[in-house]
Amino acid sequence: MGYKPKPRQHSAPSADSYGQLKKSLGQHFLHDENVCRKIVDHVVHTPGMRVLEVGPGGGALTKYLLQWSDADYKAIEIDREKVDFLNRTYPEIQGKILMRDILQADMPFEEDFTVVGNFPYNISSPILFKVLEWEPKVNEVIGMFQKEVALRVAAGPGSKVYGILSVLMQAFFQVEYLFDVNEKCFTPPPKVMSGVLRFTNLHNPHSITDKRRFIILVKAGFNQRRKTLRNALKSTLPPEAMADPLMDKRAEQLSVADFVGLYKKYGTPNQ
Repeated sequence: MGYKPKPRQHSAPSADSYGQLKKSLGQHFLHDENVCRKIVDHVVHTPGMRVLEVGPGGGALTKYLLQWSDADYKAIEIDREKVDFLNRTYPEIQGKILMRDILQADMPFEEDFTVVGNFPYNISSPILFKVLEWEPKVNEVIGMFQKEVALRVAAGPGSKVYGILSVLMQAFFQVEYLFDVNEKCFTPPPKVMSGVLRFTNLHNPHSITDKRRFIILVKAGFNQRRKTLRNALKSTLPPEAMADPLMDKRAEQLSVADFVGLYKKYGTPNQ
């Protein structure tokens, strides 16, 4: 069950108080308190848990996460103005903000942790690749994405939007599309709808031992998605793999288990 934090007794800060919005950082601040609470309510809250908030910005989710006095909270924020704003507005966050680029960041905790964030749209896919890098320690991710991206990540085989991140994330996580978020819930409103996803770690159910090789295989399959896998993977897999019946299909027709099967038969070292 999620935790329902009690609302603070002050109104949300105005967008002006956050400082200058930076389009280069994909900044759209969530101001709808009902949506903020709904997102945090979906996080599995357990005593002693560790939480990493990615891109806290103006503190829309932060103010609720900080109420979990039994949790070890950290945030990653690259924008100095937002860091200063958060430190001024929420004294309890001081010393808990890592001012760095999430895509270049080291693992924030030595133990398992949960990732929460209203992810910047311009780097939401790279953030998921970062989650894959940290996957052995990531229990859960609750994140907001552009709806188009969220639907793509949650899609199943046979769908036109099923792709690289669909396979990679679903190979390691249970992926759930939780709910839509209207553009009017943001300042400034983006030109697209948003969607919130939950990723629950399945603890490597397919026993993938070389994640890098698996990623290379999946990317190669989809990089020429209109071609059969025989053409798309001829430079990635050994010649004997070309006789496999799956080579007659296109990447979007393969399940996660099919990709894992190809990886284990032909894509691992020391065949």
